[in-house]
Amino acid sequence: MWMACTIYDVANSSIFVLLYIVIIFLVLDLGRLLHVIPREWIFQNQYTSIVLIIGVFVLFLYANIHYRHKYREQLTLTTEKPLSHPLRLVMASDLHVGYHNSRQELSRWIDLINAEHPDYVLIAGDIIDISIRPLIEEDMASEFQRIEAPVYACLGNHEYYAGNPAAQQFYRDAGIHLLRDTAVIVGDLLLIGRDDRTNPHRKPLRQIVADSSAQVASRLTVLLDHQPYHLEEAEQQGVDFQFSGHTHEGQMWPISWITRSLYECAFGSYQRGHTRYYISSGLGIWGGKFRIGTRSEYIVMDVK
Repeated sequence: MWMACTIYDVANSSIFVLLYIVIIFLVLDLGRLLHVIPREWIFQNQYTSIVLIIGVFVLFLYANIHYRHKYREQLTLTTEKPLSHPLRLVMASDLHVGYHNSRQELSRWIDLINAEHPDYVLIAGDIIDISIRPLIEEDMASEFQRIEAPVYACLGNHEYYAGNPAAQQFYRDAGIHLLRDTAVIVGDLLLIGRDDRTNPHRKPLRQIVADSSAQVASRLTVLLDHQPYHLEEAEQQGVDFQFSGHTHEGQMWPISWITRSLYECAFGSYQRGHTRYYISSGLGIWGGKFRIGTRSEYIVMDVK
C-alpha cells in the first residue's frame, strides 16, 4: 500500500513541478531575448541552477503546506420558505480519497466536519479518486460512518473512473445517501442529486424536478451537481441553491486562468435570478498535493 501511495504521489507531483520549471525557463528565455536578463545568467551558470533548484523547492514546500490547510468558507442563506428551525449545512466536494489522500487525512477532515455540528452534510461528488481498492483496504467506510449527521452525495466523474457499481456499494457501506437523478425530502429541505454528466443518459434536471414540482415551490430546494455546466437549468427550474465542485479552481496558477475561461463560474459564490450557487475548489485534490493561487476548502452554510 505504501509503495503504491509513494509512486502515485511522486509521479503526479512531477507533472506540476515540470510545469513550473517550463514556465521559469520560458520567462528566462523571454527575458534574454528582450535583453532584460544577461545571457551569462542562463548558460553554464551553476549559481543560477542552484538558485532555481532552491526556489522551486521552497515554492512547492509552501504549496504543500498551503494545501494541507483547509479553509473554512462561511455562507448564510436566507429564505422566505418555511423552516421549523435554522439549519447548518456542511458541504464539501472533490475529496479524492484513495492512494492520494489516506484514511489518516480523511479522519482529520471528518473531525473538522463534526466540529461544526451540522444538521446535514452534503458532498458534491468525487469522494473516490481513481481506484476503490485503497478505500476498501483502509476501511475508509467506517471513517465516514463517524460523521455525526446524515450525509447526502451525488456522483462525480471519478466515481465512474473507479467503477460505478463498486463506488455505489462503497457509498452504501459508508452510510452515505446517494442521490442519483433523484429528489428526496429531508426535514424542511428538498435535496436533489444529479448523476454526473459522464453518464450521457442521465435525466434532465427538468424531468427530476417535474415529479416534485409542488415541493420545489414550497420547500427550500438544494441541488447537488458535480460539474458546474449549464447553470441556467437550476434557475429555470426554481432551485434555491446549487452546490458543485469539479473545477478545483485549476488547483494551481496559471491553470486557474483556464478554468475561469471554461466555466460561467469556476469558483465561489454566484447568482442567477433568485438561484444562488457555490462552486467549490474542493476539500481534497487530484495529483500532487499542492495549491498555488487556490485553496482547499469546506463550506459551512447557515440557513435562516
